[in-house]
Amino acid sequence: MKHESGANKDKTFWNKEYRKGEHLALSAHPSSDLITFILWLKREYGGDFLNPSDSVLDLGCGNGRNLIHLAHTFGAAGVGYDISAEAITQAREQSKALPITYSVHSVTAPLPLPDESQTLVLDMMVSHFLSDEERAGLRNEIARVLKPGGWLFLKTFLLDEDRHAERLLREHPGKETGSYIHPAFGVTEHVFTEKELTEMLGSLFIVHKKVRSHRHLKDGRAFKRRSISLYAQKK
Repeated sequence: MKHESGANKDKTFWNKEYRKGEHLALSAHPSSDLITFILWLKREYGGDFLNPSDSVLDLGCGNGRNLIHLAHTFGAAGVGYDISAEAITQAREQSKALPITYSVHSVTAPLPLPDESQTLVLDMMVSHFLSDEERAGLRNEIARVLKPGGWLFLKTFLLDEDRHAERLLREHPGKETGSYIHPAFGVTEHVFTEKELTEMLGSLFIVHKKVRSHRHLKDGRAFKRRSISLYAQKK
């Protein structure tokens, strides 16, 4: 039997999800966490943060829901990358007449964008699928394509106080520290401590705010996976 490589396995999984949605609830609405970030940014820094002269890069854009929202709301242009051809097909279908371009592209490869060309980069539940080396490479590429003072909105899994994650690490360990092989999906995922995230971004970004989910425990027991969102500005 021929076994798939990690990258091909991920592509197969996500193509299947976007066709059938067997494991994950895939929404057509923009992320509420992203909307909260945009509102915070406008409140704290004022002015027109996003406008038709700005471009937003969405890494792992899926069906394009977040770029579509930003284009409709602010007129911002967008660039979306995803490893799933099915997701990109859906995104293009829903983005007709909008200033958004999509490509089937892995974030483990260099980003085919000019230096300092993006106002905002979205990494929403993407980096945790990467190896340590791949995450470092992506961080550097994000910093390269961001304009001076540009923003990174990063959302990912948080290990701190997440008993589900602790169990997954214990029972289904991956090759690298802090990673496990998901028992249902068969893909490798990394779960971050807050300290790890701060250190990962620290040399290139200023982290202005961290938003942690709090519904991970119920009556003292594991309830939901925990996440964290970081509002980071390029130094």
